[in-house]
Amino acid sequence: MKTLTEDAFAAAERYLELHARLVDRLRFAHAFLDAPGELVRNAVAAYQNLDGGFGHALEPDLRGSGSQPQGAEIALWMVEGIAGAEEPMLLRACDWLAAHTTEDGGVPWVLPSVLDDERGPWWQPQGEKPPGALNPTGPLAGLLHAYGVDHPWLGPATAFCWKAIAEIDEVGAYDAMCVLGFLERVPDRERAEAEFQRLRASLRGAAALDPDAPGHVHSPVDLAPAPDTMARRLFSDDEIDLHLDRVIADQGEDGGWAPNFEMWTPVVAHEWGGYLTLARLRTLKAYGRIGK
Repeated sequence: MKTLTEDAFAAAERYLELHARLVDRLRFAHAFLDAPGELVRNAVAAYQNLDGGFGHALEPDLRGSGSQPQGAEIALWMVEGIAGAEEPMLLRACDWLAAHTTEDGGVPWVLPSVLDDERGPWWQPQGEKPPGALNPTGPLAGLLHAYGVDHPWLGPATAFCWKAIAEIDEVGAYDAMCVLGFLERVPDRERAEAEFQRLRASLRGAAALDPDAPGHVHSPVDLAPAPDTMARRLFSDDEIDLHLDRVIADQGEDGGWAPNFEMWTPVVAHEWGGYLTLARLRTLKAYGRIGK
């Protein structure tokens, strides 16, 4: 079983210093150097628009300034463990989500306003009035439940997620992460466990068990980035260990970890590289794979 050596950790830290955005450098400092979470909160807030939504390439492939649901999701992930139930930034984000929610209670994958922005080629809206989608409504609702936020948006969004999950039989990789993002955190644990067990085989099948699988795939440790997650139960100890070993082996000569999806413009390679490098370090820390 491999561990990330002190030299390799130092190389990753240097990579972040040279390549990562300020927000990800501050997140690293909070996670590993005991820096105050308030600095992370302030950096994330800089991406929030006056309308309460998030833009300005917080999601690196959405380069425009306009607010998008995926920007809100990334913002909520970034302040996990930092923001509380009464955090004004979160409540303003909920107001924005409520203003862009479909009749069934979900928010679309991407809003038509994205057509005015520079973006990755896959960011295409589903018509002028796109439907609500589990991606990203699931993780948005799950995270807000975890924070204890009380907002009118959350009830209908939660009902939307339960209905959408109940209609699923086969789960793709992205939807698997969104389903788990909701089921891991929603307060109704009995119902969440029942849906987890119903979808267990499909959720497991959404991960690429072969560490050599090519292309933009999600590994077991992408679905289960920490040992205390619900998703951890989908995989054996040997499978998790194999993929943690692979994470360590995949560290680049520059100290960072590179994305396995298309880099369509040069700046996103640095921005996603910093985001992913921090995610890999946090996963290795959670599983006790960073050496002393």
